[in-house]
Amino acid sequence: MEKFMNKFRLDNQVAIITGASRGIGEAITTAFAEAGAKVVLSSRKQPDLERVTQEIKKSGGEAFPIAAHGGKIEDLKALVQKTIDRYGRIDILVNNAGTNPLFGPIINTDEKAWDKIFEVNIRGFFFLSKEVVPIMTEKGGGKIVNMASVAGIKPGLGLGAYSVSKAGVIMLTRVLAQEWAAMNIRVNAIAPGVIKTKFSEAIHGSPEIAEEILKGLPIKRLGEPLDIVGAALFLASEASSYITGQTIVVDGGGMMI
Repeated sequence: MEKFMNKFRLDNQVAIITGASRGIGEAITTAFAEAGAKVVLSSRKQPDLERVTQEIKKSGGEAFPIAAHGGKIEDLKALVQKTIDRYGRIDILVNNAGTNPLFGPIINTDEKAWDKIFEVNIRGFFFLSKEVVPIMTEKGGGKIVNMASVAGIKPGLGLGAYSVSKAGVIMLTRVLAQEWAAMNIRVNAIAPGVIKTKFSEAIHGSPEIAEEILKGLPIKRLGEPLDIVGAALFLASEASSYITGQTIVVDGGGMMI
């Protein structure tokens, strides 16, 4: 009988992680490489990807950086094709790229900001997932992990359009899970709370806002990128083989209050 802990290994599997040059994406990418995956890192800026790639290679991992804009379909198609050209397969996709160019009342959201949020946060997730499905199906299946947010479950103050986009990610996850289960493709999501990254600096960087958030957390600290890694590895591995269409909340217990 195979040792159960081996089910958390990703040996020789090919994983694409978007938004991989920093924060949560960097932490997930590094962990997947440690678990044996061949990781394809993607974000907008090649130099940032090269830095993470070199760190992974120093630790003995396999990494391949590909710059791509998460909201541009032609970039996403090229990302998939370059991955196939190099590795011949895609087993795991982590849709982690995200944006939120504004913080404040939703009435202040203009058309440009609204479109940018939805272009990256949900449109890109769908079309990149759509691109990998035929490849995963040909190889017998795969795993897709979408990065949602607790703001997609409970509206985040000052995060109106972002909250709507992340609610869409949660429903997109359910729809894809339902339709693609027959192809042995599992689709799940992670909903982080406030994680201390550059992306959420407007929140955790304000002592007043951070203090208010901490009042609602049973675990009295804000999250770190590594706090998301366990859920991501679980959902990308065979340890979660009977789970699909779910959203795992990782927020220090805030959503239960």
